[in-house]
Amino acid sequence: MFDTLESWDKAATLAINSLHTPATDAFWMFVTGKWVWFPCYLVIAGLLIWKIGWKRGLIMILATILCITCVDQLCNLVKLWACRLRPCCDPEMIQRGIYILEPHHPNYPYGFFSAHAGNAMAFAMCMVFAFRYYPQEHPEKQKAYRTGNTLLIIWAVLVGLSRIFVAKHFLGDVLVGLAVGTLLAWALTSLGDLVIRKLKL
Repeated sequence: MFDTLESWDKAATLAINSLHTPATDAFWMFVTGKWVWFPCYLVIAGLLIWKIGWKRGLIMILATILCITCVDQLCNLVKLWACRLRPCCDPEMIQRGIYILEPHHPNYPYGFFSAHAGNAMAFAMCMVFAFRYYPQEHPEKQKAYRTGNTLLIIWAVLVGLSRIFVAKHFLGDVLVGLAVGTLLAWALTSLGDLVIRKLKL
């Protein structure tokens, strides 16, 4: 069963990776970058504080930071346990023609699961859950809230896909990362929501 799933995962990864073009390479390299998104994080965090209040906003920002930290550390532990090679380090994938856009670091050969995908979805879902206070108090803003949610989730999925296009992760790595990010975002923002309700903010 596991061998079959791995075979499907490798085939799906190769199929997605093969869709690259010289015109899209720069786009995926931009999307997969870590530091390029930090100004966006700061803007969204500032918007959160403005829209739901600084006390609730600060609690949710702390929950988000804790969530991303948990995703990152869990990812590191699982990578050392699973020891699954990245596509760019897997001799079979190289032989089958995987297109390597981003050179791999020799000290980090393992890729299950994707921290990029997990962290991106953790941030996106934490913001989705945190911003829900705003439309609750301003029902006329429901459409803007749904639009913002959609854009955040699309961004997180694109970050995950970028890891396949640069050959750093298999599709399975990305899907698990997205799932872990979502689950931990729900858990940590629920904890933040509990604190907000206990403090009657």
